[in-house]
Amino acid sequence: MEKIHCVNDDLITKQEDVHDDDYDTPGLKGIIKNPYLFGIALFSSLGGLLFGYDQGVISGIQDMENFKQRFPMTPMENGFVVSILELGAWLGSFLIAYLADAISRKYSIAVASIFFLIGSALQAGAQQVIHLLIGRFIAGLGVGSLSMLGPLYQSELSSTNIRGSIVSIYHLSTTLGVALSFWIDYGASFAHDETSWRLPLYIQMVFGLILLIGVYFLPFSPRWLVKAGREQEALHVLARLRRRPQDNRKVKAEWNDIKVAVAFDRYLEQHIDSTDVHTDHGGSGCFYWLGREWRTYCHVLGQGMWKRIMVGGLLLFFQQFTGVNAIVYYAPFIINSVGITGDAVKLLATGVIGVIMVCCCIPTVLFLDKVGRKLLLLVGSVGMCICMTTMASLTTAFQHDWIHHTTEGWISVTMIYIFMGLFACSWGPVCWVLTSELFPLRVRAKAMGITSSSHWMNNFIVGFITPPLLASNPHVAYFMFGGFCFISFGFVWFFIPETKGCSLEDLDQLFGSQTAAEDAATMKRIQHEVNAATIATTPFAV
Repeated sequence: MEKIHCVNDDLITKQEDVHDDDYDTPGLKGIIKNPYLFGIALFSSLGGLLFGYDQGVISGIQDMENFKQRFPMTPMENGFVVSILELGAWLGSFLIAYLADAISRKYSIAVASIFFLIGSALQAGAQQVIHLLIGRFIAGLGVGSLSMLGPLYQSELSSTNIRGSIVSIYHLSTTLGVALSFWIDYGASFAHDETSWRLPLYIQMVFGLILLIGVYFLPFSPRWLVKAGREQEALHVLARLRRRPQDNRKVKAEWNDIKVAVAFDRYLEQHIDSTDVHTDHGGSGCFYWLGREWRTYCHVLGQGMWKRIMVGGLLLFFQQFTGVNAIVYYAPFIINSVGITGDAVKLLATGVIGVIMVCCCIPTVLFLDKVGRKLLLLVGSVGMCICMTTMASLTTAFQHDWIHHTTEGWISVTMIYIFMGLFACSWGPVCWVLTSELFPLRVRAKAMGITSSSHWMNNFIVGFITPPLLASNPHVAYFMFGGFCFISFGFVWFFIPETKGCSLEDLDQLFGSQTAAEDAATMKRIQHEVNAATIATTPFAV
């Protein structure tokens, strides 16, 4: 059995070891054995469903005749309406990091839900293009915040061996949101008035309201509670999450490790120079707060964190430039461009994409912690590159005569299906798991905000440039995305470590830094101090 740090090894009995063998059971078995944690992960993943739905819903409604009559737009304008959601999300992923540390991950989810509801209401009631733009931007603030908060919250509640599977539930929820929006668009398209596009936009508010109300019943993150000085409450939450009594040795060991990690982070913060955020000059107001935040983000980039931020940022860059959201946003247009015509046929074929994504994502959620992260990324890169290159070649050969090459058109649609399935089981969920694992507690919220911003900014760029590219040179777009899939293989091979089975507080070992040896010595000293303090305040039976 793996050695566990505990408060008092002399009090450990062999009988307790036997009963605790399933404390951190990996994979599907571990999830099934902990329905409470699984339920929390599912509910907190509603943020992913909101994002997926708002992404996918615009794909269908922008191709509806009533919508096009109400809001006539050029390809460039259409691209901006679609992609401004990501611009808001980019800003939201930065701003929410402060609240995540200040008022907790839990209450920050509620704030993000309110932004989403306001933005959704503006979209559903839009009378002019400007209303759509403002609504999608505000909704973007919400989903961008949730994209950072969801994986962060889930990773801090999960035990090591099921963390990857639990966090990947967020991507499964996003995929489910996309699929749901596709099919709701398909059903609503049979209405021939404004109901056809307003109804799908109103429906997303129901999910946002459920998340806003339900967040009240979610527990606080144990790691955040310890950081906030609420250690006994953290022990209570942790024990409930692990389905063990508070005096269980493994619960106490995990609680102790969290306290050690927080104490270590505070030690490092005390050694920041006088210009850093922790120097109190008695200031107040907006500019003082902005100055504090600026110095905090500068600190995040220090002490070796810039390497991890580069890895996380590039990982999410390649995730977007595979071209996945070019398909999600403009699937009906792409399917129509290869000779598959008819509104019902286009939307039905688009709905199939959603089903494929959900079905392919589920195995990753169940087995990610057994298979590992790196292998899935490598396989995904190769497969997606082949699909995009095939589409590009077929489009180059037949783009001016698709009507006489229906078979080749359906082959292109098949390539889209295979591409989306590969993405859903590799780059989709794995990237969010990896970015939630890269950073230590002291900078995790803000560092994830920085890396998530890469996702949103690149998502914005892809959404903005795709309509004019598809309208003029679709084969160029497919070759470009295929090229990025090819490059992503090399990036993963050389720069992404395998993080399967690593604890959140020990991942520094994989990334290394110039202060690694000093940090290890400091951590050992602090661990002894925390253990001693715990023993001194814990009543033991004799």
